[in-house]
Amino acid sequence: MGSTVIGLASTAPVYSLAATLGFVVLAVGAQAPIAFIIAFIPMLLTAYAYRELNRAVPDCGTTFTWGTKAFGPWVGWMGGWGVAVAGMVVLANLAQIGGKYFWLLINEDLASNTWLVTATGVVFIAIMTFVSYRGMEIGEKVQNVLLGAQYLALALFTVFALVAVFTGTAPEGSVMPDWSWFNPFAFTDVSAFTEAILLALFIYWGWDTCLALNEETKDPQRTPGRAALLSTVILLVTYVGVTVAAMAYAGLGTGGMGLGNDANAEDVFFALKDAIFGPWAWILVVAVMVSAISSTQTTILPTARGTLAMAAYKALPARFSRVHPRYKTPGFSTIVMGVVATVFYVGMTIISENILADTILSLGLAIAFYYAITAFACVWYFRRTLFSSFRNVVFRGLFPFVGGVLLVAAFVQSAIDMYDPEYGYTVLFGIGGVFVIGIGSLALGVLLMFLWFTFTASKPFFHGETLTEDSAVLVPDTELPTIRSVDGGIG
Repeated sequence: MGSTVIGLASTAPVYSLAATLGFVVLAVGAQAPIAFIIAFIPMLLTAYAYRELNRAVPDCGTTFTWGTKAFGPWVGWMGGWGVAVAGMVVLANLAQIGGKYFWLLINEDLASNTWLVTATGVVFIAIMTFVSYRGMEIGEKVQNVLLGAQYLALALFTVFALVAVFTGTAPEGSVMPDWSWFNPFAFTDVSAFTEAILLALFIYWGWDTCLALNEETKDPQRTPGRAALLSTVILLVTYVGVTVAAMAYAGLGTGGMGLGNDANAEDVFFALKDAIFGPWAWILVVAVMVSAISSTQTTILPTARGTLAMAAYKALPARFSRVHPRYKTPGFSTIVMGVVATVFYVGMTIISENILADTILSLGLAIAFYYAITAFACVWYFRRTLFSSFRNVVFRGLFPFVGGVLLVAAFVQSAIDMYDPEYGYTVLFGIGGVFVIGIGSLALGVLLMFLWFTFTASKPFFHGETLTEDSAVLVPDTELPTIRSVDGGIG
């Protein structure tokens, strides 16, 4: 339960829906529910890759460790960078949403003050960094409360919306749910379909956090993998259910509360809260704020532990592998994560809020990148025993391979679409700002990787001495203090 809570909270379900549902509807209209289902397929198939690799190599480095074992240090390092850059980018946006909605509860005019919102977001990052620094026993208790608040708000939203539709009390423009919304052959535009799938990939992203905490979990070979699969299924049911309720209540019109209205795309819940909840509209505002804040912490967790693993295998400076003697957490990595996210957030805000908005649109590239590495790493790592049983063929070969292919296809098509200057909110160097940010952030990883390669301390890793296909797990090794588990046990 503790691992599943962390996996669900990491996706920030209320925030993710608020930020993406409107754009998905704008892209594919009534086919939004089936878009979420189709996007679930590569997530589910990749979750099997995570489960199988975690059973064999339960290491908090996840993609970094598995990619290195399968394809060598260069691919593994870039996989680790993909995890890190996605975490840094989303933290800035989560902080902004948390700050904005905090002030919406108090005074809507204050919520439009950029610097007040930014300062509040920085405070939220600092608080959640502290919670992560102190250890997972505190973190799980916090997440239980925050996740419960989110799902209560989503349940109320869905029930109230559907009851209003079926009783005829919904506003003008509402429509009855229709099975045609689930027709996978009704898409008419490839680019729009790809855009919707990429957005949907973003809202599923985060369930793998429970695998990054496997050394802090009882039965690390089985529990995190099961939690990852359970998280993806729960998210599918949640997203499709809320999407159907919102579409039915608001309709797909281009005016008023309609989901086809561009003005509602940035935050569907905020557009519908007063109509559905009336005087209790603050519940949705609180839910979005809580969703963003809780995901801030659960984004810090896997990234800090990923850098810890990289440092343990000498893919990063040794300081990143230090475990706090009292709290048993990767203290230095956690603090660095919080500081880097804060600097990035403030820096992007100073440059332009439009650039900050484009960073979230570019996230799909980093997500597809490192998920695909994990999927293909599963196939290659188990290649010698792949055909020893039907189970291995399906769960270690077929499912991960198909998932990886789908993710690569989404990455390539999305990169092509993002190159268009009309994509997103900014234009950089004459091309889409989203493309520059998304591909540029991955290219920056290549530069940093070669920079670290020039240091003597990196040679054991890049020469294949510290992490090979047959090397034992080092995180945590016998010299490190025993780490507490997310469910109160011992890792």
